[in-house]
Amino acid sequence: MTDTVTAKAAACATGVSTDTLRHYERKGLLPRVHRTASGHRRYSPATIERVLLIQRALVVGFSLNDLSRVLAVRDRGGAPCQNVRVMVGERLNILERQIEDLLVLRDELRRVLADWEVILAQTPPGKAARLLDGLAARKRIAQALQRRQRPRDRH
Repeated sequence: MTDTVTAKAAACATGVSTDTLRHYERKGLLPRVHRTASGHRRYSPATIERVLLIQRALVVGFSLNDLSRVLAVRDRGGAPCQNVRVMVGERLNILERQIEDLLVLRDELRRVLADWEVILAQTPPGKAARLLDGLAARKRIAQALQRRQRPRDRH
């Protein structure tokens, strides 16, 4: 197998660690890897392309479990394209909500900083202004906290 590369070279070519390559193998994201007589992994150019595909899919919001399911269908000759389209559409919806939330939070933080400037100007030197305590009274911050906690409730 002269057209294979070492784990270190594959990691270098893909920008991941050798531990990540092994993790992808364990998760079933990569096909079984050829091993030398001494047990060292040797990766094919196709495996390197697969790792790059995985990395790009992670950037757009796929989880490793999502990818494992999609790639398993693909590897069996199936066409998971409709499912992939749905998954990316859902990810876009989530991302758009997060952007909206971040814009609201940015505006609220601007107001918080302006209010804190006033509070600090009225606080004697060396006396605690207790700025963080005031966050509890901020409706938008409480709402952001609730939205952040909601995904955990699903687990």
